[in-house]
Amino acid sequence: MVSAVAAHLFLFLVSVNLIPITPIVEEQPFQAEDGGHGVALGKSRKRVFPVPHTQEPSPISEAYGYCNIPNHTEQAWEGHSPADYKLLSVQVMIRHGDRYPLYYIPKTKRPAIDCTLSPSRQPSHPMLNAFISHMGQGSRGHWESSLGSAPRLPKHSVCEMGELTQTGVVQHLQNGQLLHQAYKHHNLLPSNWTPRQLWVETTGKSRTLQSGLAFLYGFLPDFDWTKLTMRHQWSTLFCSSACDCPARNRYLEEEQRRQYRLRVADTELERNYADMARTLGLPTRQLRAANPIDSLLCHLCHGLSFPCVRVAESGSGGCLTMAQFAVIRRQQLDDEVDRRRVGLYRKYAILAMYPYLNRTAAKMERVAKSSEAGRQPRAGGEEVFTVSSAHDVTMAPLLSALGLEEARFPRFAARVVFELWKSPPAMQGQLKKKAGKAKDGEMFIRVLYNGEDVTFHTTFCRSHNPHAGQPLCPLKKFLSFVKRDMFSIFNATTYQGACYRRPG
Repeated sequence: MVSAVAAHLFLFLVSVNLIPITPIVEEQPFQAEDGGHGVALGKSRKRVFPVPHTQEPSPISEAYGYCNIPNHTEQAWEGHSPADYKLLSVQVMIRHGDRYPLYYIPKTKRPAIDCTLSPSRQPSHPMLNAFISHMGQGSRGHWESSLGSAPRLPKHSVCEMGELTQTGVVQHLQNGQLLHQAYKHHNLLPSNWTPRQLWVETTGKSRTLQSGLAFLYGFLPDFDWTKLTMRHQWSTLFCSSACDCPARNRYLEEEQRRQYRLRVADTELERNYADMARTLGLPTRQLRAANPIDSLLCHLCHGLSFPCVRVAESGSGGCLTMAQFAVIRRQQLDDEVDRRRVGLYRKYAILAMYPYLNRTAAKMERVAKSSEAGRQPRAGGEEVFTVSSAHDVTMAPLLSALGLEEARFPRFAARVVFELWKSPPAMQGQLKKKAGKAKDGEMFIRVLYNGEDVTFHTTFCRSHNPHAGQPLCPLKKFLSFVKRDMFSIFNATTYQGACYRRPG
């Protein structure tokens, strides 16, 4: 079994060396070199899955998409359904917003970014001032574990490592507001919602806690703190009490070795690191350990020049360049292709995200049963809206486990949404059983990624024909996938069987 240190290292590698693989490029203020991105209009405005290229994608334009620079024209497909279908519940996983780097490039100045919040500084949001004020009342809420002592707002005039920036707060105020507009006509959460109906969970990092609060405020402005409980997820995999899985750790270790072999075999990448190290007056190994890509992405996303140094002993020095950045980004794109080809990461992802998917399915089942005719409603209602504030190392395996292998890597403030829908009652005199038609009160699921409906790209609903009378994916397909089908890749039928099955 891989050690806890090795497991942590793998998550570090995924979050830094694999980011961003092929992130969505939104309507950004730049023109991609290959002409493939820019402001796209109408239904095809977002490209969740890469468009076939006759030439390689630009690593730089891909990186800008990862930044997810806030704009106020984004639209979303959440809340859309056939006429008269009823929305019963929504479960959202978000990745935290834009953050300060986690790693520092030796001998260089740290990026000059202010992590206090100011409505007069860009990017801003019309709700920012009210959000700041509302967070001051947070002591009235209920906080699990150590969350109560964590800062509810980023607050350092010189950002600390990993701290959420104002850009990150604005990204999630906008995310929450988008979903507020998408769902406000569905009466999902009544004005007198109960504590049971809203579930919010986050890891213990301040950037995920603050992102979750910004998202929630955008969705429910001036929410009642006394009804809110902030729940703590100890693991970035959101696996709760089902985190023990030896096979998952084995696949994680094998994937780590695959990634290392591919990287050291890349002679252009090695020359690039050596050139960068000479510029900075560092040993190549020390520069590589400092993970310059994380800091350089911060410079790129915030419009800052790349770091420069002057080596006093020799009088030499210089600046890191966009061309050097592009080589590292190109290798990340190559790694993503190889990762899909080998398939180890998919096996890791399925075992890593089963606990979260199982909880998602169980919540949907409870809500579906509670909506059956003649059933007495549960006191306090059912959990109809869930927010899970997480990391790229949570969302990336979730996408893979769902079979969305071609989906672009989670950008800052990415979101995955699960919607539960109920078909309308049959009209009086209408035949209740028509070939291919939804039955009276049948349950359906939609999966959306950054506002785009990707349901029919998932493993469990890829074979469903949405034109055969059922325009949505039957919930039973998702339930069957989570309870049994997802383990077929391991020649097993249960999570326990897949986790403890001997290799070979």
